[in-house]
Amino acid sequence: MKMQWIAIVWLALAGAGPLTAAENVNPAGTNFTGGTLYVSKLGDNSDGSSWAKAFRTIQAALNAVPDDRGGHRIVIRPDTYMEANLFPAHRGAAGAYNQLVGDFDGRLGSGRTGWVVIDSGDPDKGFKSYDWWGPIRAYKHGWSKEHQAETFSAVGWDRWVLRHLYCAGGDGGFFFDLVDKAEPFTVIVEDCFSSGRAFGGGVANVLSRPGEPSVFRRSKLWCLDWWGDAAGAYVRAEHPAMPEQPDVVFEDCTLAGPDNALQAGNPGYSGCTRVRLKDCRLVTFNFSQPAGKPGTGVIYSTMDGQLLHVDLEDCTLMGYQVFGAGKGEVGYSVRGDVEAYVQFQQSVPKGMLRLGHWPAEVFQSILPPVPPVPREPALHVDQPDLGDICEAAPVVWQDRLALMKCRRPATGGSQTDYYLSLEDVETGRPLAHFAEGYGLASVLADHGKLYAFASRYAADGWNDVTMFASPDLEHWQSHVVITQEKEHLFNSSVCAGPEGYVMAYESDDGRYVPFTIKFATSPDLEHWTKVPDVVFGADRYAACPCLRYANGWFYLLYLEQRRPRWFFETYLARSRDLKSWELSAANPVLTPGPNDGINASDPDLTEFHGRTFLYYSTGDQRTWSKLKRAVYPGPLAEFFEQCFAAGAVPDRPDAQAKR
Repeated sequence: MKMQWIAIVWLALAGAGPLTAAENVNPAGTNFTGGTLYVSKLGDNSDGSSWAKAFRTIQAALNAVPDDRGGHRIVIRPDTYMEANLFPAHRGAAGAYNQLVGDFDGRLGSGRTGWVVIDSGDPDKGFKSYDWWGPIRAYKHGWSKEHQAETFSAVGWDRWVLRHLYCAGGDGGFFFDLVDKAEPFTVIVEDCFSSGRAFGGGVANVLSRPGEPSVFRRSKLWCLDWWGDAAGAYVRAEHPAMPEQPDVVFEDCTLAGPDNALQAGNPGYSGCTRVRLKDCRLVTFNFSQPAGKPGTGVIYSTMDGQLLHVDLEDCTLMGYQVFGAGKGEVGYSVRGDVEAYVQFQQSVPKGMLRLGHWPAEVFQSILPPVPPVPREPALHVDQPDLGDICEAAPVVWQDRLALMKCRRPATGGSQTDYYLSLEDVETGRPLAHFAEGYGLASVLADHGKLYAFASRYAADGWNDVTMFASPDLEHWQSHVVITQEKEHLFNSSVCAGPEGYVMAYESDDGRYVPFTIKFATSPDLEHWTKVPDVVFGADRYAACPCLRYANGWFYLLYLEQRRPRWFFETYLARSRDLKSWELSAANPVLTPGPNDGINASDPDLTEFHGRTFLYYSTGDQRTWSKLKRAVYPGPLAEFFEQCFAAGAVPDRPDAQAKR
């Protein structure tokens, strides 16, 4: 009789039953009859039809969705996209959902693994969380005196799938608010990390479709605030009575927040909402004493508990108390293993197993997954701190690896404070001190002479490019080889090509973006001719060139500012003719890691005894810099070819952290 009574109680509590076929099956399918659009910072921003022609912003691709017949897919290369208030041109269709997908594991051909980060913050000032400023556009005229724009609903995301995306920096994460007109709405969010001040994710003011609920799968949803309406996930449907089927299903998700993991309801609304949680972890951080300011509930109904019903299956909940409501009690059912870890003075609802030990694995689950790394990094940082030098260039001189350093003060100074030095890398022995008043230099050893190419410092900036040459590091000849034309000239780099020598030099020519790269050729390193009408970076920030030639290709390492961010990475491109350039899918080749500030710039490299030595600078691009060295365990040509191999992924220095 005792076992029979337990079974009756369990069945009563478990009333929701297993997931239906509609809830288990992703209705998006894989038949992209509407075609695929591509987004990549490496694309030419033309029509999005391929990785090479990719749009550079997510919104541009969303605008290009041509119709509402569904089956359209947008694929995004892993990177950081400073975008907010995204909205698609068209909804999806029944049985043909549209998809917005990050190439998390590189299988979609972007050449890179990692997160697609959608950052809705202010690129200069950081976190921005003013009334629904976030990744999803939703706006109500009159929410406050500042809200003067027209009301805008997120209903355009109906029947879309979002997958392998990471959003941060705004008020809501992947939160879809239909504002003031409740309509049928379904969205699917899978394998995402979604954070926001108020909500990590959810839907509001929706009318769910029978058998076609909104679904969050294998996602981490974080709320960053405890004040007001704030929860890992927020759900508000507008049914006059409690539905038999869920409005939203959370499957294998982690919902986390300071006060509430799941919240429903809002002043002025009185509709009923039903939520299904399967294999989920719900974590809140407020374990205050009752005399303090305790959490209002892991699951909380703002106005009236009877307006929310949750069906829990195989879930664990952590927080001060399980349920809370403005009044009354939240309706619920339990099935399977539902456990609760609460403050020791609080009760646990019937049907849940009370935990007396801290569930470490559950708490650990709040962290987003680490992107896959296809192979071990090929670049190894062997010298992480070579002093506060910004520009340096390695060269093999008389079968010894030497390093030329551009000596200069952090700011200002007189011409005597600027000069070039050369030292033996192994012993540190000084070899030369020359070119007073010059800097931003590159170096080349050829036919028994050492050649340096440097810009002249003056109060008005950097000027011209001057060649310095010596057979013995004591007697130097010099003359200007590139004269500026309504511009300043900065870093330069010279290499031997198939028909003489080629120079890449950095200009602030005002016709283009702040910094671009121009070219010149020479038969003898002393007489130079500018290449007319050829500019690399006319449509992008391109600085600090390092040019090399190998196996029929010119390879160009250069610095990109990751606009609109104050963040700098080294990129790689190649060309056969200096006119048409291909960016490596492995970009960025160098990115700032821990203690590197926001900068990985001024690359220069050489091959020595079968290995490639790459020097570069870190810092904040304003007040400090630090020189580092990375080593590739093979020849220079192999290093470049690897970066352009089919399906290449970034082989960054192993000391770098993904940012």
